Amino acid sequence: QEPFVADEYIERLAWRTPGGGSRGGEAFDPKRLLEEFVNHIQELQVMDERIQRKVEKLEQQCQKEAKEFAKKVQELQKSNQVAFQHFQELDEHISYVATKVCHLGDQLEGVNTPRQRAVEAQKLMKYFNEFLDGELKSDVFTNSEKIKEAADIIQKLHLIAQELPFDRFSEVKSKIASKYHDLECQLIQEFTSAQRRGEISRMREVAAVLLHFKGYSHCVDVYIKQCQEGAFLRNDVFEDAAILCQRVNKQVGEIFSNPETVLAKLIQNIFEVKLQSYVKDQLEEHRKSDAEQYLKNLYDLYTRTTNLSSKLMEFNLGTDKQTFLSKLIKAIFISYLENYIEVEIGYLKSRSAMILQRYYDSKNHQKRSIGTGGIQDLKERLRQRTNLPLGPSIDTHGETFLSQEVVVNLLQETKQAFERCHRLSDPSDLPKNAFRIFSMLVEFLCTEHIDYALETGLAGIPSSDSKNANLYFLDVVHQANTIFHLFDKQFNDHLMPLISSSPKLSECLQKKKDIIEQMEVKLDMGIDRTLNCMIGQMKHILAAEQKKTDFKPEDENNVLIQYTNACVKVCGYVRKQVEKIRNSMDGKNVDTVLMELGVRFHRLIYEHLQQYSYSCMGGMLAICDVAEYRKCAKDFKIALVLQLFDTLHALCNLLVVAPDNLKQVCSGEQLANLDKNILHSFVQLRVDYRSARLARHFS
Repeated sequence: QEPFVADEYIERLAWRTPGGGSRGGEAFDPKRLLEEFVNHIQELQVMDERIQRKVEKLEQQCQKEAKEFAKKVQELQKSNQVAFQHFQELDEHISYVATKVCHLGDQLEGVNTPRQRAVEAQKLMKYFNEFLDGELKSDVFTNSEKIKEAADIIQKLHLIAQELPFDRFSEVKSKIASKYHDLECQLIQEFTSAQRRGEISRMREVAAVLLHFKGYSHCVDVYIKQCQEGAFLRNDVFEDAAILCQRVNKQVGEIFSNPETVLAKLIQNIFEVKLQSYVKDQLEEHRKSDAEQYLKNLYDLYTRTTNLSSKLMEFNLGTDKQTFLSKLIKAIFISYLENYIEVEIGYLKSRSAMILQRYYDSKNHQKRSIGTGGIQDLKERLRQRTNLPLGPSIDTHGETFLSQEVVVNLLQETKQAFERCHRLSDPSDLPKNAFRIFSMLVEFLCTEHIDYALETGLAGIPSSDSKNANLYFLDVVHQANTIFHLFDKQFNDHLMPLISSSPKLSECLQKKKDIIEQMEVKLDMGIDRTLNCMIGQMKHILAAEQKKTDFKPEDENNVLIQYTNACVKVCGYVRKQVEKIRNSMDGKNVDTVLMELGVRFHRLIYEHLQQYSYSCMGGMLAICDVAEYRKCAKDFKIALVLQLFDTLHALCNLLVVAPDNLKQVCSGEQLANLDKNILHSFVQLRVDYRSARLARHFS
């Protein structure tokens, strides 16, 4: 038995043999084990012979059966060949019979077709004779239930009558035409009644009969008319139209053989009758009296019409439904779209002017003329080159004449104009129209409002030697900066998409660049003059508050103050102006203006300190003042300004240092790179400069 392992088999045999399992032990008997092995080998040989004989017998039997099976297969193959030959013969016979049947059928059809035509012609002649006699006796004409058969007959008779000469058959032709017309009217009436009853199958039957009549189009018209009965009862004619078309689209294919034509005719009727009438009523009411309402209505109606058109695009309306619907929309709105942009520009101009005028009226302000022409241009060039105020200063009482409310209103009006322009303009005219709207925005927002405010703000800046001057131009800068951001946002969000792929893009960008550069020049000029005024105010404070005895006190041992009153007031004033500048500007402009103010502030203090002579105690007080100025300069957060005041503070040390240490101080890190004349000018401010000892040490 499998699996067979010889070693295990011998081991089992040895263990079963008495005396064969304990090799080398007392009970081990090798002779007995040998005898057992010899006997077992003999048994295996006998078994092998028996099995071999059995195998040979089975092989002989298998060969015999294989021969019998092969013989049987050969017999079956012969039978199969015979059956195949019979099948071929049968197939050929069937083909022969089929050919004969087809030939016979063709012969029968050839005989039957003329016979049918003859029968049909005989019937038509019979019916024609009835019309000749003037009395219709056939059941097909008198029985109302056979209207379908009568319609088929009269339609054929009508075609035949068309070929007959009029002089001989005028009367019968007239009778046939009359009957043709009566049947046509009956069929249309039957179709109408079936439609009112909602019998779709009857409508389909009648429509199929009418298809060959001239009045088929009238049947379609009746269907379209009855479809619209009760369909437009709500205020929203566009929604009603969409619902009606959706309903008819599901039904029309079950009734007519050309559903797309019928549906297209229904849509055309809706557009040319219902929508056109509705649009006219809505627009003509405000066309001449209220431009704002007219434009809103035009935009709303056109948008709703195009949305309805988009919904109708889902239906099968023929090959070029996009062109078909576009023509319908154009037919409704063409008279309104031709002059749309003129109405838009006219409204935008009057509306913008009204917004500005209403604002100035609320301020009780009469706009002054900025002026143009040669003299004004000359003044402008002189002012740009010299930065001097030309003409009297105007007191604006703190009013900037800039209003975010006005700006938002102007931008909102322009935004709506851009949206209408995008929707209502022809694609070829869109960039040109958008540019005209942008030009209106530039005129009223930038020129009439911002530029006017800048001119007024410039005129309101006092001269640099004015006392207690109120400086409001930074408020103008702050508001103008905010307005510029809003203006730029609308340019990018609403104008750019309309002109991005047209030549008008470069023209708009250039126009925007020019207007911004023009305003930046005026802003820079105003800021510069404002800084001059700030320095002028500091000069007035120093002149009024700084005394000569501050730095040369009579009693050197009885000085109780840490810094002078002038220093305190100047620092307070400067801190307010720094905060105001930070609140009025953003980005790099803050650092640029603060650096300019800081440099001028340093120059002022530097020149101011050189107007006095200093005792030892006065020099200490000057150092304290400069330390306070330096502390104030830290608020600028500008490295250059702080460096300038650090150097000035180091220069002030020359006012108090002992004569023996002057050279050492002058060669220090902060003063080593300064011009020797500057150092000398500060040393000369000392009260003891004239002493031979000091002069000798400094030289």
